[in-house]
Amino acid sequence: MLTAIIGAIVAVAALLFFLYLSVRVVREYQRNVVFRFGRVIGAKGPGVIFLIPVIDRPVLVDLREQYLEIPRQTGITKDNAPISIDFIVFHRVIDAVDSVVKIENFSGAAENIASTTLRSVVGDMALDDILSQRDQMNVVLQAKLDQVTERWGVKITNVELREITPPPDVQDAMTRQMSAERTRRAVVTEAEGTKQAAVTVAEGDKQAKILSAEGDRQAAILRAEGFALALSKIFETAKTVDANTMRLQYLDALKEIGASDSTKIVVPMELADALARIAGDKA
Repeated sequence: MLTAIIGAIVAVAALLFFLYLSVRVVREYQRNVVFRFGRVIGAKGPGVIFLIPVIDRPVLVDLREQYLEIPRQTGITKDNAPISIDFIVFHRVIDAVDSVVKIENFSGAAENIASTTLRSVVGDMALDDILSQRDQMNVVLQAKLDQVTERWGVKITNVELREITPPPDVQDAMTRQMSAERTRRAVVTEAEGTKQAAVTVAEGDKQAKILSAEGDRQAAILRAEGFALALSKIFETAKTVDANTMRLQYLDALKEIGASDSTKIVVPMELADALARIAGDKA
């Protein structure tokens, strides 16, 4: 009886151990590449998968996007200038089986391929183009690396240049150029300000003169209108005055003319006629 119990316990333990070895839970971002007797039978997952213990050997592959830091590399540009560049390569596995079967150490292989590819790209570009066309370099590096890694079941999703270090003499020249450019912009800005100020002052003077001229014109118009109104009132009043009153007015005007310093006196015909009438009345 005891022997039967011990046998049952051993059988259950063996069954549990068998299940432990044969059952795997694969996450959504993982795949298990299964080898059976040394031959690939395919990639399994995600979810629960079953393996034959001892016979099946799984290799876990991560499908998430990962990055690889490429150490600083020195290359010679098309115009023979040494330049140092370090960058990051982003990649992800698109074929789990190829990533296991066709490459042993992807990180090491990718680092070496990236170094040689970078030197090739740098050698085809001038220093000024490298410094000003970082995005274009990223695209070229990504395309060239992807051509190599595609056969390994790995996709290069992005390449980002982190730092570009030109030679010391080029850095000094760039610093002087930046300083000169800032000085030029300051001078241009100051000149633009002076120009705008002069234009504003000239516009103000112009508007002031226009307003002054307009004021003088309005004043002249008002004076002319006032003079015309005064003449109109005089004529209206003159119509109501009799002849004798007008003659007396003429005499008063004659007295004022005689009292002036002028050596020549022009006597209107109306005034002469009025004097003749006054003399006739007195006779």
